Amino acid sequence: MTREPESSFSTVSSSFILDWLGALQGLCEPDQFASLLARSGIPCGNKVPLERVTLEQMVRLYQLAAVETGDEMMGLWSRPIRARALQHLLTSVRESTSLSSALYRFSTFWNLLLDDYRFELIDAEGSITLCLLPRSDTHAQRFGHMLILKLAHGILSWLARREVAVECVEFAFERPSFEEDYAVIFPAPVIFSASATSIRFSKASLGPVNTRSTDDLDRFLENAPRDWLFTRSQEHRQSLRVRAYLNQSGWQDAHLAGAAKALNMTPRTLIRKLGADGTSFQAIKDGLRRDIAIRRLQIGDASIEAIAQDVGFSSAASFHKAFHRWTGATPSSYRQRHLS
Repeated sequence: MTREPESSFSTVSSSFILDWLGALQGLCEPDQFASLLARSGIPCGNKVPLERVTLEQMVRLYQLAAVETGDEMMGLWSRPIRARALQHLLTSVRESTSLSSALYRFSTFWNLLLDDYRFELIDAEGSITLCLLPRSDTHAQRFGHMLILKLAHGILSWLARREVAVECVEFAFERPSFEEDYAVIFPAPVIFSASATSIRFSKASLGPVNTRSTDDLDRFLENAPRDWLFTRSQEHRQSLRVRAYLNQSGWQDAHLAGAAKALNMTPRTLIRKLGADGTSFQAIKDGLRRDIAIRRLQIGDASIEAIAQDVGFSSAASFHKAFHRWTGATPSSYRQRHLS
């Protein structure tokens, strides 16, 4: 079976997007909100997603909601971000001569638009930190904070024509139960309960800007946020490095010892590092086959029995049981919803 790029079948838990859905719901009539979710392929019960959410579903919801609500940040900030704001932002940063100056333009742009927060650049020895600071006492919107930091990282990577290394990401809200989802968004350690939301870059990673054409800009806008939302980097948390190894080397027969050797460490060290990420080798392997199964059912390229066998289940019955545990749906009902 041909292996797809990692981001094409990465998923996040439904809890990860609940803040987004809550903000979006406030901008929509009930029927409009239900229609946006249905057209995005996100089944919901009592306004709560029933399944894990894929990159493509998030992209579709973003693209539909940004247009229909007239707010490119879909209610995530106190002031609506009107149509073509992202286009103007890209036009501005595209004129930068360096990635550090692009960060400055990014912060200046958003400081003209946001009422409840402001950006500040902290230039320290060896690093530059983009900080999101509240203008008054306000509740941190978790999805909004994530999305705007990821937009900064995505734009820098677009200008550099590579995924720019991130030293650290910090959020000014408590550690959520879906902490592991941030690993598929940011190529860096993520810290919670910080004094401010921020993203830190090494100055060594912030080199010159590579020229981007008007066609490049148009493609970025057309694809948004597909090209910048999920990370492609493998130089970060051990859990994603192991997942990338499994995807590239054939995960069905992979073992901890082989992964450790590929990552130039002992099995004991890998176990310890994965434990620090709050996971294990088997949990990563199970998560990968879960996401592959979800993707294959959405595509509809094989029978359920064939998919069960391909992702390592000895019988269709055991696959049904595991899939229901993962998503709250049976494989057949999941496929029917997503192919209808």
